[in-house]
Amino acid sequence: MKLSRPVSWFLLAFGVWSWVIWITFVKNLVKDSSGLAFDGGEPTAYFWVHLLLAVVSFVLGTVIGVIGLRGLRALSRTSRTS
Repeated sequence: MKLSRPVSWFLLAFGVWSWVIWITFVKNLVKDSSGLAFDGGEPTAYFWVHLLLAVVSFVLGTVIGVIGLRGLRALSRTSRTS
């Protein structure tokens, strides 16, 4: 399957965006002082659920970004040979 250049760039940008957003969220989650993420210094269910969401988003963002990167590389290879 061939991806167009705009689709490849979108997928790559989505992967990068996912990492930027979720890294920021995890940093804020760890520093949480509202009592949602930690209760008496112990992680709460809120913490674990949101950490799981972040990990899944890191994995999906990485996979989607790699697909976009591979699409761009394939396009550059075909444009050099044409």
